[in-house]
Amino acid sequence: MKISAIIPAAGKGARAGFGENKLLQKIGGETVIEKTVRAFEKSGMIDEIVLVVSEKDERAMRALFPAAVFARGGATRTESVKNGLNAAAGDIVLVHDGARPFVTADVISRCVESVKTYGSGVAAIPAADTLAAGENGFLSRIYGKEGNYIVQTPQAFYRKDLLAAFEKAEGAFPDESSLYLKYVGAPRLVEGARENCKLTFREDFGCPYRTGCGYDTHELVTGRKLILCGVTIPHEKGLSGHSDADAAAHAVTDALLSAAGLKDIGTYFPDTDPAYEGADSMELMRKVLRLLAGNGWKPVNVSLTVLAQRPKLAPYIDAMKNNLALILKIPPSAVGVGATTTEKLGFIGREEGIAAYASVLIARTV
Repeated sequence: MKISAIIPAAGKGARAGFGENKLLQKIGGETVIEKTVRAFEKSGMIDEIVLVVSEKDERAMRALFPAAVFARGGATRTESVKNGLNAAAGDIVLVHDGARPFVTADVISRCVESVKTYGSGVAAIPAADTLAAGENGFLSRIYGKEGNYIVQTPQAFYRKDLLAAFEKAEGAFPDESSLYLKYVGAPRLVEGARENCKLTFREDFGCPYRTGCGYDTHELVTGRKLILCGVTIPHEKGLSGHSDADAAAHAVTDALLSAAGLKDIGTYFPDTDPAYEGADSMELMRKVLRLLAGNGWKPVNVSLTVLAQRPKLAPYIDAMKNNLALILKIPPSAVGVGATTTEKLGFIGREEGIAAYASVLIARTV
């Protein structure tokens, strides 16, 4: 008995707001649709994958899945699934949302076995919250939790039975179980899984925020300017380094790179490269911000603490804060800059060097 998985993937995913099919977004280094298809392939129970795609996405989808069967999407889910059903060759078909990439082999197996025993198998989980209907902003009916379910996919049927239902169908249906219920009979519920969730909104694709930490320290020496966050601070000593040795800026830059999952500052601006000798560290930060933007991230806020026994940094804090806000393109209220001593302890207390710690929050832009 041949088994086909029909995966509708022709939607626009407008509610996710990516500007393209959400199934082509990556999570964990792989597109959503790849994860979904792989789940069925790895289950070992599927003989055929039928992808229902839009004309716009067909080329990209065919490149990802050269062995799949393809059908063209329709104006509604009902039309799309019907097209997929006509392209399928299986005796049993499982219809599964392309945006449910976390389906497990156990759920797939339960759906298939239910069809063999009962003629249908629809994944569902008991409602954990009270279900209600609303009208004009007010509750109009309370369904409660007991005896109510959240219907998922896969939804599995004998192909001939589902085709018969589609032939009778008038208008659009929210899913295949509702169609089957109207024209064939009550579909059998099987145990779904909480993790078998559907990716609908942008936040479903992963946390839109990340944090990162950075640290830097430089030796205090004579004959150098003391520069922190681009502010030149009068002192008999300055920080030693290949660039301008702005330890505070370096700490913030490393925190930005860390939050975005990129490599440290030395990887991009090595101290062996003559191009960065005496470099303005705030300009290097601008380069890193462009790198973050290219990876879909922007700063939200930053917190910086500078550790120095001398000089006293309080008179320069506002200037440092404003410089960071200007370069990061965030309001000064989103920048925290503090300074402290080490009570004359350690190399900082002996005025041999200055250190800086930074933490940042970045937000996804795409």
